[in-house]
Amino acid sequence: MVKRTHSDGHLAFGKRCVRSQFARAVSTYDRAAVLQRTVADRLIERLDAVRLRPTRILDAGCGTGYCTRALARRFRGAGVVGIDLTWEMTARSRRRAGWFARSRFVNGDAEQLPFANASFDMVLSNLMLHWCDPVRVFAECLRVLRPGGLFVFTTFGPDTLRELREAWSRADQAPHVHTFLDMHDLGDILIRAGFADPVLDVERYTLTYRDVRQLMGDLKALGEQNAHALRPRGLTGRARFGRFQSAYAEMAKDGRVPATYEVVYGHAWIAEPTAGVRRARDDTTVRIPIDKIGRPR
Repeated sequence: MVKRTHSDGHLAFGKRCVRSQFARAVSTYDRAAVLQRTVADRLIERLDAVRLRPTRILDAGCGTGYCTRALARRFRGAGVVGIDLTWEMTARSRRRAGWFARSRFVNGDAEQLPFANASFDMVLSNLMLHWCDPVRVFAECLRVLRPGGLFVFTTFGPDTLRELREAWSRADQAPHVHTFLDMHDLGDILIRAGFADPVLDVERYTLTYRDVRQLMGDLKALGEQNAHALRPRGLTGRARFGRFQSAYAEMAKDGRVPATYEVVYGHAWIAEPTAGVRRARDDTTVRIPIDKIGRPR
């Protein structure tokens, strides 16, 4: 796996590793995605306060298409496009949307969106950014948004899975949990990218499990496994896993072990005029005008 550093200084994941994790999780994702659906519903509810009637919407990191379908129901008449890094996820989204749905699905990378400049009125992303370089994603979202367009997103903050991180720290010093950016860093990146009037806030959720094995089973079902470039390779030894399991069990309350999730909600606008909009770094990327995307075959 190629190791590279994100533009924000964090160590990146290999795209091949991330893609394969989610490909394996495609048949189990919907069953386990309770939190993801809850956060998606909250994000879309927040659009009540937004005065925008989009005609073209992009769901970046669409997964199995939950947000894509919700956006199509909410903004009837708008064309909604879902894009995901994993082909298996976009294929499942197409099947679930049905042949006559207005939504379209594209297999692609949010760090290098395959769309023409100023293609969308709104870009929405639910719990995807922690797998990406946010500097590149924000620059691409800025590029594909029209003047007056809106970018809305959620991502995980630094308190996410803090119990899992602490329990593993008692077993070894290797990275087992992703390092998540905080709300202030994300706001700074939005401003540097060229967005206007960013607004960010945080909500915290706690899920509880019978034991740590049930938690890890859910993370595997979601594709949310350890993809850190410096993660341990090979099998975890029985003694080391036992130390980890015992440390996590000490955090149990009322016979259930907790898993904390810090969710950052954010939105920002494209200022008018947009003379300073940056183009993507790779000018060789094929940009597909949104109206040229056909029905799934």
